[in-house]
Amino acid sequence: MPPAAPPPSSPALGPLGRHFSWRELWDLVRPYWFGSDRWAGRGLLALVVGLNLGMVYLNVLFNQWNNSFYTALQKLDYPAFTHQLLRFCMLAAFYIAAAVYQLYLNQALQIRWREWLTKHYLDHWLSHHAYYRLQLDGVTDNPDQRISDDLRSFVGLTLSLSLGLLSSVVTLASFCAILWTLSGALHFPLFGHAISIPGYMVWAALVYAIVGSWLTHWIGRPLIGLNFNQQRYEADFRYSLVRLRENAEAVALYGGEAHERGTFVDRFSYVVGNWWALIRRQKKLTWFTAGYSQAAVVFPFLVAAPRYFSKSIELGGLMQTASAFGQVQGALSYLVGAYTDIADWRSIVDRLIGFKMAVEGYAAAPGATAITLEPGSAAGLAVEDLALNLPDGSALMAPAAFRIEPGEQVLISGPSGSGKSTLFRALSGIWPFGRGRIRLPAQARVMFLPQKPYMPLGTLAAALAYPDEPSASEDGDKAAALVDCGLASLVPRLQETENWGQALSPGEQQRLAFARVLLKKPDWLFLDEATASLDEPMERMLYGILQRRLPRLTLVSIGHRAGLAAFHNHRMSVEPSADGTGMLKDAGPAYAAGE
Repeated sequence: MPPAAPPPSSPALGPLGRHFSWRELWDLVRPYWFGSDRWAGRGLLALVVGLNLGMVYLNVLFNQWNNSFYTALQKLDYPAFTHQLLRFCMLAAFYIAAAVYQLYLNQALQIRWREWLTKHYLDHWLSHHAYYRLQLDGVTDNPDQRISDDLRSFVGLTLSLSLGLLSSVVTLASFCAILWTLSGALHFPLFGHAISIPGYMVWAALVYAIVGSWLTHWIGRPLIGLNFNQQRYEADFRYSLVRLRENAEAVALYGGEAHERGTFVDRFSYVVGNWWALIRRQKKLTWFTAGYSQAAVVFPFLVAAPRYFSKSIELGGLMQTASAFGQVQGALSYLVGAYTDIADWRSIVDRLIGFKMAVEGYAAAPGATAITLEPGSAAGLAVEDLALNLPDGSALMAPAAFRIEPGEQVLISGPSGSGKSTLFRALSGIWPFGRGRIRLPAQARVMFLPQKPYMPLGTLAAALAYPDEPSASEDGDKAAALVDCGLASLVPRLQETENWGQALSPGEQQRLAFARVLLKKPDWLFLDEATASLDEPMERMLYGILQRRLPRLTLVSIGHRAGLAAFHNHRMSVEPSADGTGMLKDAGPAYAAGE
């Protein structure tokens, strides 16, 4: 038995999002066609549309060819037969060429549109720390999937569905007139009256398509939600696998393989459960659409047979009528054939619009937090009425005010969980939850060192220069900084490409972060447990190097070790209050341990 699908309100994975409006869809589609690549995109689109319309015209010619060819067969007219074969070869050659270039240019347009959209979304995702806010707020799952997979699928499906719709509309307009002329009028008695229906096969095609489209929508509507959830469950499962790869050593040391396997199996059960629900619904839809398509093959012959057997039309006319009916019925039944793709497209659009609203909301209103970060008029750092909250709105740190003058060395200490690291994030400008004002030192170079340094992929020189380009500093300066920080063994590896986040130990990574400081020479340096992975002698050595090489450096450190006091002249502490919130207090001068 297949596993049951997870409930839509799964707390781990969340419910299906709201559906989009047409204005939101236009806002999603519009930027590329009015952006920097608009003329190339519009030109490619015009060529693709032109080829698409050309293929419709060729179908009209093929329809006319049907009449001539089958009439020649019926009349045993060999010269006409050979002429129609040559005509068919010519039409087929044009059709093949149009199909090849329509596909080629369509794919060229897809990659240009996708490239532009990817850069556009990356810009918004990375601006104003939107990527960080998304992680904190938890309002949008798996942004990596939305930028990579969803954008790719959105571009491909939007083009194929819109061009398919355009082709169907033009085909309908072209063949309706043909079918109306070919089908003539249907005459039959009803309650003693003679009834005549002109163009009756057009009406038959219309009724057939309306009934089929309505039934298709009724059967396939749940596919929209199922596709939405399938994409989300797949991304969540893939994310859990990536997390194991990124934390392989820690999991191995804990012996957590069984726990991780349980997590993987649990996440994958959502994938499997939703997949079974998806294929069961697709099976029901396929039962209908396959039957509908097969019936559509013989239906025009049944409808046109009375005129053929009454000798109102010849075999060629019958075949042309059946072909025209098939084109009209196919155009009217566009929804039937494309419903699965439409359901998939709708779920992708829902996800992209949610992502777009989130990242552009942060970019458009980066001050949507009550914490105001602004350049000060003086060289010092001034904090006024700064209160910090957790993402759920609960208080973390009571309002505090303090000032740090240039040249000071301030040590901030306190118990774990009291809000010290959150204060560090607020001073850097990335923590949005709380209120107050932070006035940054005017025209000063400021640098923040987190406890776990970030190691980008690439060469060691690139990791050392991050976030600047490796060319921003000389290799000799990089080598000297590595030697000063006890990493002389890495100097020969400056041009090696490696995953340095895994190749280096946590202590080596923290020493590399100090080497970055020596290269950048900031005026202000904020450290959040930046030596927690080092032994105390190495910690003293690194702080001593900072004092010698950067004597005018303003230093703000968050740490627990008593030995840090030797490198600071002032102390602040975060102490828990009766209600559990932290309170930042001035603890006076700092002294070395043992003094």
